[in-house]
Amino acid sequence: MSRLSVRKTYKLFIGGAFPRSESGRSYAVTSSKGDFLANASRASRKDARDAVTAARKAFPGWSGATAYNRGQILYRIAEMLEGRRAQFVDELGVGKKAALEQVDAAIDRLVWYAGWSDKITSVYGGANPVAGPYFNLSTPEPTGVVAVIAPADPLLGLVSVVAPVIVTGNTSVVVASEPAPLAAITLAEVLATSDLPGGVVNILTGRQAELAPWLASHMDVNGLDLSGVAAPELAVECEVAAADNLKRVLRGPAEADWAAEPGLDRMTRFLETKTVWHPVGA
Repeated sequence: MSRLSVRKTYKLFIGGAFPRSESGRSYAVTSSKGDFLANASRASRKDARDAVTAARKAFPGWSGATAYNRGQILYRIAEMLEGRRAQFVDELGVGKKAALEQVDAAIDRLVWYAGWSDKITSVYGGANPVAGPYFNLSTPEPTGVVAVIAPADPLLGLVSVVAPVIVTGNTSVVVASEPAPLAAITLAEVLATSDLPGGVVNILTGRQAELAPWLASHMDVNGLDLSGVAAPELAVECEVAAADNLKRVLRGPAEADWAAEPGLDRMTRFLETKTVWHPVGA
């Protein structure tokens, strides 16, 4: 007797759980050849607000964790991703060789950022020379909740924008690639089983033009990464909306090479510098 396979349901990832969109909407995801792959949830503004609330709730605990612990968790994510390579290869919808290269690059990128977790403060912090009997110390600290509009690259690009945000202690609300969101939700399953506290990463699938301006104008979002916004008009609209509460904004190049050396800019873009004076001998 033959059986029907259980089809996977692609939901949102908010606060460590996998809810459907409160609107009940979905949209069809197709392959590069136009073949139907799955239905993905189409997140609403209400879902975006819920995701920001979850990210804000998770921020004190995540930013208060030791940098070493955050690095351990990113490394654990890489381990879990390594164990599910075959699934990601199937969901990327490209040739097997190219998909394997992308998955391996995403794993390596996570390990790279994990290694920087307890080193970035030493590189960008320091003691400042001052006149008088004082220590003057500058220390980078996370800025808060960062909204990330992920690039079209469904896995390596996604990891390349999310990992630097969270490794430094920020929490995030991510709008996944609109045409290729499936790998993002499978990555969410990895995150949910990798010791990452719920709410540190929240992943929404749906229309970029609907969600990005809403997140840009949200007063409880502290940073905005527009790397995945290809339309110049939408990017400008988001930048203008972000100015209302002085969000830190990162607007990457239109054609980014996600396989290139990442550098440190994405980590430092969403850090604040705290400077402390302390009397010598006190």
